[in-house]
Amino acid sequence: MVGGHARARPPRQHTLDPEAWPEQPAADLAAESVRHIARALAGVLDERGLSLRAAADGSGVNRQAIADLLAGRCWPDVATVARLAAFTRTDIWPPVAGDRKRTH
Repeated sequence: MVGGHARARPPRQHTLDPEAWPEQPAADLAAESVRHIARALAGVLDERGLSLRAAADGSGVNRQAIADLLAGRCWPDVATVARLAAFTRTDIWPPVAGDRKRTH
């Protein structure tokens, strides 16, 4: 499996309290990246009053895939995150470790 054994468990399972996802930090770098994406996406959807259906329709990403990402039940692929970022016109990607300022 790509990503090794860590991906055998969903991102939320890499926190001390999976029920507190996405507020509970993850020790695993990849899970922490998914947590950042989930928090950023949830914030944008909430701020704009967008439903999962609206996000799915606008991004071309399956509604259940979005729900699973937000709940930390899956490891989203780059295409999914890219489509959601383009739809929201927001930088939902996690910051790169060591970068203080990102350029696009």
